[in-house]
Amino acid sequence: MGEGILRPAEHPASHGASGMKLLVAAAGVVYGDIGTSPLYTLREVFAGGYGVQANHEGVLGVLSLIFWSLIWVVSIKYVLFILRADNDGEGGVMALTALAQRAANPYPRLKLVLVLLGLFGAALFYGDSMITPAISVLSAIEGLEIAFEGIGHWVVPLSLIVLVGLFLIQKHGTARIGILFGPVMVLWFGVLGALGVHGILQQPEVLKALNPYWCVHFFIVHPGVGVAILGAVVLALTGAEALYADMGHFGRKPIARAWFFLVLPGLVLNYFGQGATILAAPEAARNPFYLLAPTWALLPMVALATLATVIASQAVISGAFSLTRQAMQLGYIPRMFVQHTSSHEQGQIYIGSVNWGLMVGVVLLVLGFESSGALAAAYGVAVTGTMLITTLLVSAVMLLLWKTPVWLAIPALLGFLLVDSLFFAANVPKILQGGAFPVIAGIALFVLMTTWKRGKQIVVERLDETALPLPVFISSIRAQPPHRVQGTAVFLTARPDAVPHALLHNLLHNQVLHEQVVLLTVASEDTPRVAADRRFEVDAYGDGFFRVILHFGFIEEPDVPAALKLCHLNELDFSPMRTTYFLSRETVIPTKRIGMARWREALFAFLLKNANSNLRFFNLPLNRVIELGTQVEI
Repeated sequence: MGEGILRPAEHPASHGASGMKLLVAAAGVVYGDIGTSPLYTLREVFAGGYGVQANHEGVLGVLSLIFWSLIWVVSIKYVLFILRADNDGEGGVMALTALAQRAANPYPRLKLVLVLLGLFGAALFYGDSMITPAISVLSAIEGLEIAFEGIGHWVVPLSLIVLVGLFLIQKHGTARIGILFGPVMVLWFGVLGALGVHGILQQPEVLKALNPYWCVHFFIVHPGVGVAILGAVVLALTGAEALYADMGHFGRKPIARAWFFLVLPGLVLNYFGQGATILAAPEAARNPFYLLAPTWALLPMVALATLATVIASQAVISGAFSLTRQAMQLGYIPRMFVQHTSSHEQGQIYIGSVNWGLMVGVVLLVLGFESSGALAAAYGVAVTGTMLITTLLVSAVMLLLWKTPVWLAIPALLGFLLVDSLFFAANVPKILQGGAFPVIAGIALFVLMTTWKRGKQIVVERLDETALPLPVFISSIRAQPPHRVQGTAVFLTARPDAVPHALLHNLLHNQVLHEQVVLLTVASEDTPRVAADRRFEVDAYGDGFFRVILHFGFIEEPDVPAALKLCHLNELDFSPMRTTYFLSRETVIPTKRIGMARWREALFAFLLKNANSNLRFFNLPLNRVIELGTQVEI
């Protein structure tokens, strides 16, 4: 997923930009990950210890497996099928989770299972976000070993310089270098295709691999390899999830056209060209990508490959930022400070804690594995896990939300589940070969997200136990009116039908009420955006009391002061100098009460203490906010 790309409403297409420009942009952002897979896929198949022989049957069998995997998983499943499962134009595992949650509303237990699956899929994405930059940049820099003897010890330091530099520039935004993404990746796919044609012309028989017969024949000739070889073949599919995740930035058609007209031909030609090189010289299996290129083109290819892998890494990092913002809006992770790196494009964001966390993970991976080959042995667990979860979620959407005829839906879904399950099963053994890193990272993030969500629910339940119903409070105010002061007081509360603790504390200690008292609830919807006419609900209770509910989509920035300006009621005045915002800051105290395990309660207390305040998250004016503390036992 890439940042800095305009939303559909701001889309270049809406200003008359040609479809070709969108196609080029999509190639630059969406296909960076899968586009750099030829750097290491075939090398891992033949040199990764799977026992595949670099002979006629082995080469044609592997090429056929790669080709038909690209056709079935990417072309059919994602491009022709999954891209249609959009949530108001948005894609990705969090958007799909919100859609599946809506589909399963009548079935509470199924809804819970789907939400947990979606959260785990999102957590696995972060593990993938660490491995992708590490393996991509390492594989590109390793081309220097072909050009220069004895330079292998420089690969890790040079890779770290490139990667650390990439993370350091994130806070400055990527608008300027982002302009180069599309043209560079178009050049990359063009070069991939040209090199592939060069190799195929030397050994045209590799084209036989287009026949699916060679897939079956491969397993007959290599009986000991079995499903395990899919653990290497899946490297050709890494990045397929980005097609769906970036749909909100470009739309379905530009992504599909870029795939069929540019990316798929370039990838297939290059894989077949590499296969031809291995057929001609089996020893070329040690690095078929670079050995496919003419000697004079080796260094330019290293430079172009490095640039392409940086672009691929940038797209993954930006995707982690976007996913984090969505998860924050949906209430699954603590609020963090989101910095906008462009005054023109809302999609360009930077989240420091995510950036530095990813950087530490990437650096540890590079130092720990030291080569793309070693990393490839660990790569694929998170990717195939996310693919499988996507299929399960979209199954619920098809059957429960779209009401797709069973005779049509079941065969397609079973086919997708079968292939995804085989790829996932092939990658499970990798957990013992280093693949535990993304899995452990995913499990840790899954625990964090579920702990945060459950902890917030418990806090609301505990506050409800002592909450004063709003009608009772208003009746008491009418019976014994306190002193009223000019202005509007806005009390943020999660429960619109109860009196906020901040209001009670203010009345208890200051013995005053404002002329207008607004109980404000900010609701996050399971749709990406909320139309302006559905932004707010207002109820007047009399005696200057109002209830306001503001609705925001899960990719929108909740700017409360700007939204309140839309409330055109004569009785309400939200002018900046007359409005004061009252916030309640809860301090959680873990106890033995029934709720969560003590260690999860302690974790939640730590997360709550360090979460970004409502003041920043809702874009409230600094000089018009009063925070009042409350202790909550959970």
